[in-house]
Amino acid sequence: MSIDARQARATPVLGSLAEPTSLRARVTQVLREAMVAGELAPDTIYSAPALAERLGVSATPVREAMMELTREGLVETIRHRGYRVVELGDVALDEIIELRALIEVPTVGRVAGTATAEQVALLRPLADRLTETAESGELREFVAADTAFHLQLLAIAGNARIVEEVRRLRGMSRLSALRRLHQEGRLTATAREHHALLDRVEDRDAPGAEALMRHHLGHVRGVWAGLPEA
Repeated sequence: MSIDARQARATPVLGSLAEPTSLRARVTQVLREAMVAGELAPDTIYSAPALAERLGVSATPVREAMMELTREGLVETIRHRGYRVVELGDVALDEIIELRALIEVPTVGRVAGTATAEQVALLRPLADRLTETAESGELREFVAADTAFHLQLLAIAGNARIVEEVRRLRGMSRLSALRRLHQEGRLTATAREHHALLDRVEDRDAPGAEALMRHHLGHVRGVWAGLPEA
């Protein structure tokens, strides 16, 4: 046996390769989505055991997830009590959306010029899922589907750094009005914009796709956040 082969056998497989999606990563994502959807509210203290019970897991991955969210500045630790979601101010949230627009709008325009019919077709079920969750009021699932849709759409442009940066910025959004919009029957209308966006991409209408993407982003600091839109 060669030295390289012996070393490979003796060296344990890295966790990120052995387990593509760890429990901690899944818990982190669920908690992030719950914060975006307003299901975990600022100024409320949450304990790891209580969150673990709601998620059906042990407290350990919840604590690990909260440590990661703390490093991201989304959560703060309250000694001997638990964790509190950090409330981002209006200026910070406006800056996040401005940055997202600078990244996402032109990238969607690029995608409209390069996406194949097969790539667009793969996104249609996610657009359907967004409409379904908007109608049923499954808000965290709505946020999860919305994130998956937009990240997969952006991924068509072939720049992984753009996708990861948008993923990070989306985790800072606060869509506190989603439940009220669902109760008023207005959330489904904005959810249907995802199919309209795919139509424009499929038609290779880059200016139209960019305009709709800019309008769609307006919901994040507009009706989805309980604020008026221009």
